[in-house]
Amino acid sequence: MGMFDWTEKSSEVLNQGGVIAPDERLPWPQTAVMGVQHVIAMFGATVLAPILMGFDPNIAILMSGIGTLIFFFITGGKVPSYLGSSFAFIGVVIAASAYAGKGPNANLGVALGGIIACGAVYTIIGAIVQAVGTNWVERLMPPVVTGAVVAVIGLNLAGIPVKNMAASNFDSWMQAVTFVSVAVVAVFTRGMVQRLLILVGLIVASVIYAVLTNGLGWGKPMDFSGIANAAWFGAPAFAAPVFSANAMLLIAPVAIILVAENLGHIKAVTAMTGRNLDPYIGRAFIGDGVATMVSGAGGGTGVTTYAENIGVMAATKIYSTAVFVVAAVIAIVLGFSPKFGAVIQAIPLPVMGGVSIVVFGLIAVAGAKIWVDNRVDFSQNKNLIVAAITLVIGTADFTLKFGSGPSAFALGGIGTATFGAILLHALLSRGGVSERGETIAPKIDR
Repeated sequence: MGMFDWTEKSSEVLNQGGVIAPDERLPWPQTAVMGVQHVIAMFGATVLAPILMGFDPNIAILMSGIGTLIFFFITGGKVPSYLGSSFAFIGVVIAASAYAGKGPNANLGVALGGIIACGAVYTIIGAIVQAVGTNWVERLMPPVVTGAVVAVIGLNLAGIPVKNMAASNFDSWMQAVTFVSVAVVAVFTRGMVQRLLILVGLIVASVIYAVLTNGLGWGKPMDFSGIANAAWFGAPAFAAPVFSANAMLLIAPVAIILVAENLGHIKAVTAMTGRNLDPYIGRAFIGDGVATMVSGAGGGTGVTTYAENIGVMAATKIYSTAVFVVAAVIAIVLGFSPKFGAVIQAIPLPVMGGVSIVVFGLIAVAGAKIWVDNRVDFSQNKNLIVAAITLVIGTADFTLKFGSGPSAFALGGIGTATFGAILLHALLSRGGVSERGETIAPKIDR
C-alpha cells in the first residue's frame, strides 16, 4: 500500500465507538474539516513561539506545513503527526540572539544558523537510530522519563495563557468561558461536532466575546478592520541564516529535547492506535530534523511533533495521516496569506488563551497517559523521584547557568527537566533494587 492509499471509512465507524487508523480516512469533506481543526490546534503555539522570539508568524505557519509534508514523506505516511514551532528553542534563541522581547529580532540570522545546527544533530541521531535501533534511546529515556518530559512541556507552558493572555478581570472570565465552551462541546455533543471540539469551542467563545464587547461594551471590542485591509495573497518575509559557533553550540543541544518529545509522541500514538510505530522512530527523527533545517533556512522556527495534535487525536479517535496532509497544505496556503494573518490577529487574546489552557492541559495529561499505558510502577523509589523532581523543576522553570559573562550558557525550564530526567534516571539505574526485591548490578555493554 502506497503512502497515499488510505482505506475510506464512513463516519458510522466513529459513531459506533471505533477509531480511524493511520492508514484509513474519512470521506474527503470530513477529512478536510478535521484538517482545519488540526491547523487550529497547532495554531496558537505555532504562532506564539515565533512572536516570543521575534520571528515572522506567517513564515512559521508556512514552514510548519512544509515540515509536516517532509515528515510525512520521510516516514512513508505511517506516523500521524503535525510539526509546529517548538517552545524548547525559545530560551536558547533569546540568549543566542540577545532578543529584547518586542518587535522583529535584529539578530534573527544567528538564531537561524543555530536552529539549522540543531536540526543537523537531530538528523544524525535519527540516522543512528535507523541503523542500530532504538534500544539505546529507550534505555536513556524509558516511559517514566518520556512521560515526565511530555507532561512538563504542557505544565511549563501553563503560565503563558494565564499570565500573558488575560490583561483584565474580564479577560480572565472570558478565558473561563472559552475553556468551558470547549469542555461542553467535548462532553455533551456527538458526531463530527464533538470531534471538532477545539474549533467549535473557539468559534462559540469568539461569538460570546463579540456580543459582550462589540455589543454590550464590556471589554476591548473585536477589531475587524485589519481583515478588510489585508491582501489575500502575498509572500512572507524570508530570512537567511548566519552561522555563528557560539549560537550553534548554544542551540544545537535542543535536539535532545526534540528526541524526547518525538519519542514520547510516537509512544503515545502507539498506545492510542494499537499500531507498533517503533520501526519508524528513526525515520521520524530524521523527518523532524530535516524539517527543522529547512525551516531555519527560510526564517522559520525549529519544529517538533506537536502534542497539541496528539490531544486532538486522543479526543477525536481519528489517527489518519491524510488529515495531516490536508492540514499541511492548508498551513502552506495560509502562510502566503496576509488576510489569514489578519484573521488570526482578530481572534481575541483571552479566547486564544482559553483554548491554550485546554490544549496545554491535554499535553500534560498525555504525559501521564504514557505512564499509565506503560504501567510505570511508582512504588519504586527510582521512578517516583525521577518523575517528582522532573515535574517540579520543569513547571517552575528551574534554571542552571554554566560559565559567566557573555559566553554563559543558561539551561532553563524544559531543558533542565529533560536533561535532568535523563541524567537522574541514568544515575539511579546504576545499581538498585528490582521489583522482586533483589539487588541488581548495572549492565555493561560489551
